[in-house]
Amino acid sequence: MPTIKKSSSRQAPRSSSRQASRSSSRQTPRSSSKRTAKTSTKGAAKKKSSPEKWSSNVTKHSNALDLDKGIFKSKSPNKIAHSLEDSAEKSTRKKGSSYQSAMSMLNFYINRAGKNLPANQKAILNEAKDKLKALHEKDTRKQPR
Repeated sequence: MPTIKKSSSRQAPRSSSRQASRSSSRQTPRSSSKRTAKTSTKGAAKKKSSPEKWSSNVTKHSNALDLDKGIFKSKSPNKIAHSLEDSAEKSTRKKGSSYQSAMSMLNFYINRAGKNLPANQKAILNEAKDKLKALHEKDTRKQPR
């Protein structure tokens, strides 16, 4: 049976040379406290100079629907629902159906307003969703298949 020579003397210098090259490439030792400090500093700086949120960009530059000014501030769920439906039907730039576009815009507004939306106005907008759904169901019943 052939004997295999162990070249342990060769392997030992390789690993030590690797360690030497690693330690020489590091100029300063890393510590976990420095990393934590860096990330917290970046997070704080990011909050102060945060870029615009994507939803703000959509609100300013989207032209899928031409909505009546101040429609979401209306106190009438019927008025909101009819206005959204009319705007969606008139629009030639929408990607989905009129109902999808109108409901999407209403949901977008509710979600974007978030905690800043008063409870009574949120209730009105949620009722407008129900009215919009009823309008859509009424329209689909009229159309022959």
